Amino acid sequence: MLFCFALKMQRGYGDFFPESLTSSLTEDQSKQLCDLLGNVKLTLLYKASVYGYKPLFFHKRCDSQGPTLLVAYNRTGYIFGGYTSVDYTRNEQYITDEEAFLFSFQGKFPVYIKVNSGHYARYDNAGMPNFGQQLYFCKNKQPVVYIQGGKSFSFNAERFYGNDSRLTECEVYKVEQNLQTKEKPWRNIRWTSIRRAELMQMMRDYKPLVTSVSRVRILMIGPVGAGKSSFFNSINSIFTGHVTNKAVSGSAGTSLTTQFRTYPVKDGREGKPLPFVLCDTMGLEEQTGAGLDIEDIRSILQGHVPDRYKFNPITPSQPEGQKASRPVSLKEKIHCVVYMIDATKISLMSDKLQEKLTIIRRKVNSLGIAQIVLMTKVDEACPQVEENLQSLYLSSYIKSKVQEVSSRLGVPVSCVLPVKNYSQELELELNCDVLLLTALQQMLNFADDYLDDVCSMEDKPK
Repeated sequence: MLFCFALKMQRGYGDFFPESLTSSLTEDQSKQLCDLLGNVKLTLLYKASVYGYKPLFFHKRCDSQGPTLLVAYNRTGYIFGGYTSVDYTRNEQYITDEEAFLFSFQGKFPVYIKVNSGHYARYDNAGMPNFGQQLYFCKNKQPVVYIQGGKSFSFNAERFYGNDSRLTECEVYKVEQNLQTKEKPWRNIRWTSIRRAELMQMMRDYKPLVTSVSRVRILMIGPVGAGKSSFFNSINSIFTGHVTNKAVSGSAGTSLTTQFRTYPVKDGREGKPLPFVLCDTMGLEEQTGAGLDIEDIRSILQGHVPDRYKFNPITPSQPEGQKASRPVSLKEKIHCVVYMIDATKISLMSDKLQEKLTIIRRKVNSLGIAQIVLMTKVDEACPQVEENLQSLYLSSYIKSKVQEVSSRLGVPVSCVLPVKNYSQELELELNCDVLLLTALQQMLNFADDYLDDVCSMEDKPK
């Protein structure tokens, strides 16, 4: 009889565990994860401290549940994990899942790490969950996280979970779409071909507020890899009619731009130049003696740095005496400064880099030049936006990132514009064009504000 009772317990062990589980996530953390995934709700399926760090219990609770989110906690206080849109089973198969990603709370907001293209997201077997056979949770029935070689995900263990492999908890949530009334966007934008045509015509018809200025000069500043050159290429692509790569762009540890470049944009390959010039600079870097020197900024703003001037990170720009001493006309100066910030790296921005940006902003402020921030790579920062760019202003996660940029750089939220540059696309895309042209329109508006202010100062009696 005792044997039968024990056998019954073994077969029906699920009945002896509580069905009502309590999440270890705070309300704010849960909201951040839901924002990252879009309009979803999370239902807790499995909690290791309740069901044990055993594969049998995990699969009993989590198999065939659809999309799931794994959340792990360690002794150091890190919260991290991964998402997969494909069912857990025990089929001994490699799983391809382009929607899979890892995340880690680094500060208030989670950092999102997408599965690398061409790599499988999981190996599905009877063991505990793994991502790409690279990151294992609860290895060998122990409360640990384990990393072995693999290229499915690009992350740093120290930043991801503080190199603390001992877990205090591991949870798995079922991810379900919320079938609620459509949310109201936090900014309004018309995603139509008519709007694109209107914006392009506005650029063609635009005339700077001051007659002596034929083309507004817009200076792009940002960390290495933030997308300055890619922004020019994207705007140039829209007006050329196909994806172009005129400015050198890509990903590298140091700046690919080594010269000060002024890029006019033509209305079509044989068309006339449009009334704005995009000025590209060397990327900012944390280290002293690397990247664009802060002292170069003032020379650029005041129009003393010529096109194709080659930067020297060790020695700031020293224009020839006669050029520095001669009066510079308003048309040679910078009329709007645009800071490029990578949405996927906001929370990882170092204090040194943030301090550099703050010093630059003070210099720009002292000259009264208009400033705006473009938050690039929004599709890489949020799966919801990657799936559909039109959901950009429905994404609470992107909204929180805009607010974070505003707080870190000390600019109004209204001056932070999320955009997506052309990077891997071969064809132009309507939604991308509308977003980029809307940002460009705002830059021209800000430049006019600066020119208006300059005119007002000159008109004052001396």
